[in-house]
Amino acid sequence: MNSPAPKTTTMMNNNLASQLKQIGLCALPTQLDDFIARVTKARCSAHQILEELAKAEASERSRRSLERRLRISGIKRFKPMADFDWSWPAKIERDVIERALTLDFLGETRNLVLVGRNGLGKTMIAQNIAHAAVLAGHTVLFRSAAALLEELHRQSPEGRRRKLRGYANVGLLCIDEVGYLSFDDKAADLLYEVVNRRYERKPVILTTNRPFKEWNEVFPNATCIVTLLDRLLHHADVTAIEGDSYRMRESEQETAARRRKK
Repeated sequence: MNSPAPKTTTMMNNNLASQLKQIGLCALPTQLDDFIARVTKARCSAHQILEELAKAEASERSRRSLERRLRISGIKRFKPMADFDWSWPAKIERDVIERALTLDFLGETRNLVLVGRNGLGKTMIAQNIAHAAVLAGHTVLFRSAAALLEELHRQSPEGRRRKLRGYANVGLLCIDEVGYLSFDDKAADLLYEVVNRRYERKPVILTTNRPFKEWNEVFPNATCIVTLLDRLLHHADVTAIEGDSYRMRESEQETAARRRKK
């Protein structure tokens, strides 16, 4: 005679879970049975139950927010700074990079510009700083210069304005690999627009393999390069990394290891 009770309870819990979803709760509906069993076993008061519910919701929303910000950021896979060989570059300002990893520059609205030839870890460093910013609760966009400029270039006028607003307002914008490709003067104007909209408002991390005196070769015929650099470097920590490519060294080490095995 009492056998229908569990089925009835399950139906009631399913209905309650649906109602909780409707009012915007995200953690409790997926673990409702476990939650009810736990607070019942612990004989929690109504106040304690509400406290547990609030903690579960806050934790779940924080987790989802982190996942969403990481996904949107576009940081992609990277090696942690623990794997960075500080002894390899012939020149590197370790104190500047380690200070940037504390994210102090975000509060100071300072830019960080990493200058150096290919294969010295500029992108890896920028990715680690960007990832730390996401973990700290900031919104981040990490884009190569080519991807950012192509995205802006292919938009309609209204779409471009919308994208520029997004690039202007994100907490931290990382523009990677300026100088690896050549662009036209229109691309220079778009990059200037991005930097100018963030000027003295939001920080930028930028990596480049070209000294600033060569940016006229990256953006030939562009008239805004001087003004672009003026905005970018006015409040910025500029640090140069010098030496031979890590990737070239690793390639040579792998080749030598294969030869030893023969």
